[in-house]
Amino acid sequence: MSESSNRRLFLRETLLVATGACAGILLPGQLRRGLESPVRADEASSGGNFEKRLAELGIVLPEPAKPVAVYVPAVITGNLLFTSGHIGWSDDGKPLQGRVGTDLTLEQGADAARRTGLSILTTVRQTLGSLDKVVRLVKVLGMVNSSPDFTQHPKVINGFSELMVQIFGADAGKGARSAVGMGALPFNTPVEIEAVFEVVAGK
Repeated sequence: MSESSNRRLFLRETLLVATGACAGILLPGQLRRGLESPVRADEASSGGNFEKRLAELGIVLPEPAKPVAVYVPAVITGNLLFTSGHIGWSDDGKPLQGRVGTDLTLEQGADAARRTGLSILTTVRQTLGSLDKVVRLVKVLGMVNSSPDFTQHPKVINGFSELMVQIFGADAGKGARSAVGMGALPFNTPVEIEAVFEVVAGK
């Protein structure tokens, strides 16, 4: 093959590669993988910098609460962490009390849900050693101690969900969720929440 033919062949293949790179097609698998940003295996299977995020937000988690009945605060099975039902605590370390829609406003109920989320994060950190071992929030059950005519239970539990998004981000911080009303809750607390997290396996 002549030098001019070789040059034309080289230019034609170069053009095909360049066109394929722009379109995301027509590239050999090995070359295409080289152009894409690879996902490291340890990044795909590990948690994030959630402890750093917590510090950036200036959030201080409460002290762990001791179980008052026959249960443990959390259980890990496989790569899932299940928390028991948690309640929120006031700044002076006492359980929050009141029925939403009767004793408390919607906004106060949402604040109780946020404080309940802080309690859950304390348990998660205590169980795992670090929030950085969380992969994502999976499932939430939010229970609201509310008057019979109160119907804004999802907005109350948003106080919890918004906290999770603040810490874990819009993707990892949103899970499947139920928000239901209850005729009563322990200690007359306004909110009780249990949650399931995916965590780094084997940690």
